[in-house]
Amino acid sequence: MAKKRVPLALAAVVAAFSAGLAIAGPPGAPVVTPDPYTQGTVQAGATKATMCFACHGPNGNSANPAYPRLAGQSAVYLDEQLHLFRDGRRPNPIMSAMAAGLSNRDIDDLAVYFAAQTPAGLDADPALWKAGRALYISGDRARDVPACAACHGPTGHGNPAAGYPALRAQQSAYVVAQLQSYADGTRYSGPDPATTTPNGGIMFTIAKRLTSAQMQAVASYVQGLR
Repeated sequence: MAKKRVPLALAAVVAAFSAGLAIAGPPGAPVVTPDPYTQGTVQAGATKATMCFACHGPNGNSANPAYPRLAGQSAVYLDEQLHLFRDGRRPNPIMSAMAAGLSNRDIDDLAVYFAAQTPAGLDADPALWKAGRALYISGDRARDVPACAACHGPTGHGNPAAGYPALRAQQSAYVVAQLQSYADGTRYSGPDPATTTPNGGIMFTIAKRLTSAQMQAVASYVQGLR
């Protein structure tokens, strides 16, 4: 099926959520507090990242939808997630084993390296991207779903300062799988998975409000963002 690249020029993001869409952050400090990722270097990360290429692709551009694209992802977010894998707070048989032997410096180097790479990916499905764009830019007030762009940015570049990951160029199948994991509460582990990360509660709440069709549409849309 022919694909269509989502245009980068988008309308301005909705400035604020309605009162019904406001979601309070989890109480207390987050469980995971990664070391400052700025201690890492791209040069050191390039050597260590070769072990990641088998699954995540050269320079982090995975061709397999089972594995996320890491190229261009926020170093803050990558650093946090690698700590979660290593510490057993984000269950995954492959990544738990891969991260088990990583030092804090290894994690910092890998995070900075992949953040410096340029994401390349697929285009959006022409049958889904318009519905996905509407949800991404405006949300769904009827279902109390806020605009994705409010946190992840109008072109999916994320917000490192707030800990929101980049979504641009991520494979739609992977995005759907993660939204489903948030919705069913299996993305993270612990007494209260929603408090594992500072923003965990937000996504656990939002994902439950999305229909399967909405997940597919918004995932297709972000796949085409650059």
